[in-house]
Amino acid sequence: MAKKRPQTKAKRPQLSDEEVPVVGAREPCPCGSGRRYKACHGRAAAQAVTELVHRPFEGLPGECDWVALRELVPAATAELALKGGLPEGVPSVTLATVLPMAWPALRRDDGSVLLGLQNDTASGDLSRDLADTLQRALTARPGTPVQGRRAPADGPRLQDLLDPQGPFEPVVHSGFEFWVPDQENATPEVTASLERANAAAIPTAKLQGVDAAYWCETPEKNHLRWVMPHAEERLLDALARLQAAGRSGLGEGTRLVGSFRAHGLTVPVWDLPSGVTAQDVEKPAAEFAERLAEALASDVPLTADERRARGGLTNRQVTLS
Repeated sequence: MAKKRPQTKAKRPQLSDEEVPVVGAREPCPCGSGRRYKACHGRAAAQAVTELVHRPFEGLPGECDWVALRELVPAATAELALKGGLPEGVPSVTLATVLPMAWPALRRDDGSVLLGLQNDTASGDLSRDLADTLQRALTARPGTPVQGRRAPADGPRLQDLLDPQGPFEPVVHSGFEFWVPDQENATPEVTASLERANAAAIPTAKLQGVDAAYWCETPEKNHLRWVMPHAEERLLDALARLQAAGRSGLGEGTRLVGSFRAHGLTVPVWDLPSGVTAQDVEKPAAEFAERLAEALASDVPLTADERRARGGLTNRQVTLS
């Protein structure tokens, strides 16, 4: 019998990382390694998609307001400035807290773009997901919504698309009428969505004298929720110093009750009597900002009373995202 010749496999050419195309997770990796894609070049892509970015808005103008509009404010808009200016046929790009039927984005009949902020996203990087939606909205056919999808792991982020020098000035609305310039010609679905959204919206107002502080009215009491840019541990120390000294309030009947943690930032929360309006806390909030700046500058170790106050604040901290 003739001897069998040993089988040899031709070596597949090795590709650089930039040349490896995306294939199914269980398919052989195109790089020629012999492993499945998910265990080879697909691993980095999967990690990029699932890894949580704790501060997705870091580096954007108005990071604290981005967090507030994402987590705290029912109805608000803000004009966005793009690097290099707006594309031809797109008169404006507007960020909105919520859009009709929870659309991720909408290209209006006039070519303008509305980008929804409070939507579920497919990856751990909210900035990348929003940037992908924005890019597709800029080229969508006028008069159509943009649906959600998983953004490419190597796609741009908002920080790559938005002008870092552009202003970010949120406008808080009492309802969602900004959805439809011509309500008489709105579809029944949009009209019903508008009515539901307006019924659920909590009255909210943005303070003018300090940054990223939002008053809201609830049936039993009002609140002030203030997104702050300071490092969490240092901020909690400063708040504890003021709490222990009886200087953490915003006027008679008000009380610092705890804080939220949202997108890498800390959001102190005050309870306010039901009759206290946003205008009523403008001056107290400005005065508190001065006291807080002094407390933040202190490096003196916390006293026993301050440590107890800090423990109370920490125990009442709630993570939103």
